[in-house]
Formats: sequence, structure tokens, C-alpha cells
Amino acid sequence: MKCFSGSKLATKSSLRFPPLLFPNKPISSAVTAAARFSSLASRSRWICTYSDASRSSPGSVSLSNRDQYFSTMAGAEEFVKGNVYPNGVAVITLDRPKALNAMNLDMDIKYKQILEEWESDPKVKCVLIEGSSPRAFCAGMDIKGVVAEIQKDRNTPLVPKVFTAEYSLICKISEYRKPYISFMDGITMGFGIGLSGHGHYRVVTERTVLAMPENGIGLFPDVGFSYIAAQTPGGGSVGAYLGMTGKRISTPSDALYVGLGTHYVPSGNLASLKEGLLASTLSEDPHNDVAALLAKYSSNPESEAQLKLLLPQITSCFGADKSVKEIIEELKKHQQSTEASVVEWANDALQGLGKGAPFSLCLTRNYFSRVASGYGKHGNEFTALKGVMTTEYRIALRSSLRNDFAEGVRAVLVDKDQNPKWNPPSLDEVDQKEVEAVFEPLGPGIEELKV
Repeated sequence: MKCFSGSKLATKSSLRFPPLLFPNKPISSAVTAAARFSSLASRSRWICTYSDASRSSPGSVSLSNRDQYFSTMAGAEEFVKGNVYPNGVAVITLDRPKALNAMNLDMDIKYKQILEEWESDPKVKCVLIEGSSPRAFCAGMDIKGVVAEIQKDRNTPLVPKVFTAEYSLICKISEYRKPYISFMDGITMGFGIGLSGHGHYRVVTERTVLAMPENGIGLFPDVGFSYIAAQTPGGGSVGAYLGMTGKRISTPSDALYVGLGTHYVPSGNLASLKEGLLASTLSEDPHNDVAALLAKYSSNPESEAQLKLLLPQITSCFGADKSVKEIIEELKKHQQSTEASVVEWANDALQGLGKGAPFSLCLTRNYFSRVASGYGKHGNEFTALKGVMTTEYRIALRSSLRNDFAEGVRAVLVDKDQNPKWNPPSLDEVDQKEVEAVFEPLGPGIEELKV
């Protein structure tokens, strides 16, 4: 869900699931984890998940980071800047460039507070979201400080607070009553997709990089991405492919085809688009005004969407009825194709799956299939994003505390050997009952997500 910079993370202290997370399951040693979140977005590569996107200096996270975390929280006013212009255009600027505009808990709260105030303010006609630098819109969620809190108190309420703040903000964005425009320029991963992908207008540039590679560190693609995936071509197959393999989208044509972007505006025209928006006289129907302005500055991508060309292969492999093992077998068949592009795609997809924790892959496959199958069906819980996020909250509280997460952090961030020892180590050893258990309602004493 988030991107992090490569900093060391202390992972020795274990964390056990509160028993009521699995009311019908006995607590076992398999349900432990070390430090909760870390940082994964180095200058040369990005791996997204719940963690810190800052380029912090080497050194393990210690309890002394707690003061630093709450000091960072106090800087939400500095990192999330809101301005209302005379014509009614309101702008939120994420201004934390050294951390690739990663969001922390207090920033989430501030962001949502601003949106709520503007939604009820008749002077505000529309909202624009942007990053302060061309390198990143938002690389994800910064939760390095949460690690220190968990190391101090294994039952810290901070973990559910973080998920609640994040998921409730996503729901607010999805239902926002005024035009919501995102400039997704640069790195837009994890929670960056959460902040933009559920809004009305999603502007991508040639610098936009989109990805959800959480399976690679033992988590799962969250921030409502399963809901977005369900609406992608091939009955949700393309979204499932992106979520399971962690494939990056780095071309405007693919971003538009998938639906993560609604408009392509060359980065050189973004400033003019913003100036035009700030100079506009907005009518009583600002949606029409915004749509007309975006049409004026947007362009058609020069290249055709590669994902569109590969749709038959993607659908044959990642259809909702396919298990992870069936997906792999189908991809192996495509490795024998006479088309070089198909062979390259199959090899890349298998490599992406190979980086994921077996449990995470099975969880993601199960979850995305449920949402894709339920989307659009009257009375189904997954027809609305709120229903998706309620289920996602249960999954997040449980899967983030599995041993796989600690091991993924060790392999990717601490030792950097890129050789995680997953538990279970293979798809054949994944207990489907354990996968099903993460979807169960939370036990007595643990509140469900309120949105």
C-alpha cells in the first residue's frame, strides 16, 4: 500500500494477534510478527506497502523514534497545505518532498478535516490535489513511527487508528460532493492511489508511475484497490493482474486504459492547467467547467496501451475463477507463445508472482475475486466502496501482523538479500481455512470500521 525508503528496521520483538481478531481461532506461534511497518522507496527502486517513504538514514528504529514521529505528526500543517482561491478553487498541496509526500496519521486526519470543511463551505466550488515536486504525487503511507509504538506496546491502539484514518479518508474522497481533481504527477503508489484513484478526475502525465506491489513484502494490495480492479477490463482481470504481480504502470496509455487515470496532460502543461483553473469563473455546475478545462489541456497518449494488446492473455490467466496455481500454469503456457511480446509478458508476470508471499498471493486472489464477482450486483456488500473497505479493514488488521510481513521487511529492507523465507513457503502449503479466516467479522471488543 505504501512506499518506503530503504532504512533498517529492528525486527526482533514479536507481536501477537489480539485473540479477538480471530474469535474462532486458537492463538498460535504462527500468528506473530515483528516490527509493524518500515520504509521502502529508495532512489533506485520502489516497493510499496504500509511503511515509510522517506529516505531516512541507516539505523534501526528504536523507541527514540516515538518522539520524532509525534514531532512529524505536529508538522501536518506544514505537510498538508490547504488554500482557497477567490474563484472558489481550493487546493491541497502535499509538501513533504524528502519523503516523496508520504502520508502519516496526522496528515490523514488533517487532509480529511480540510475536505470536510470545504465540502460544507459554499465558497468552495472544486478541489485540486497536487504534490509539491514533480518526483512524486504521493508514494504511500509513512508509518515508521508506528513501529516504535508497537515495539513499546504490542497492544497499541495506534494500528487501528492508522487504518481507520486512512480508510475513512478514502471513503470521504469517493463520495465527495464537489469536483475532486488529482494531479498524479510522478510516483503514485499505495496510498497515493488511495488518495487519487477514488476521486472524480485523475490526471496522469508521462512521469506518472503507478503500482501496488504489497505482496512482495507479505501484505496485500489495499486502499480500495480491489474495488478499482473490479472495474478494469476483462471483468477485473487486468486489475487482478496488477495487484497480484505488482506490475508498474509507467505509460499514460496504460493508466487511462486501466481507469486509474481519466485524463492525460503532458507534465509541461500542468502549470497552465492549474492557472486556467484558478482563472476560471465557475458556474453553479462546476463539474461541467472542470470537464471542459480538462478537455482543453488533455491529449491522447502517443502509444497504444500495451495492456489492451495483452487483454486476451491477461483474461485467460487472471480471470476471477482461476486459483493462483492455475494462473501460474496458464502463464507457463504463454511462455511457449510464438509472439515475443507475449513471452516477455508471461515471464515478467511469473517473476512478479514469484516475489510474493504464498499466503499473500492466495489472499489477494481470494479477495479480488470476491470483489470482482460482487461488484455491480444489487445487495452485494462489494457493490459499494464502503462495504469493500469494511472487509479490507478486517484483512488489514490481521494480515499486517503475520510473520510474513516481518520476514518480507527483513529480506527487502534489513538484510536486503531479497530471499524471504515465507511461512508457509509454498502455495501447496497455504491453508485455505486460514485465508478464509481473515475475512471473518472482528470479535467482541474490537470495533469494525466506521465509515
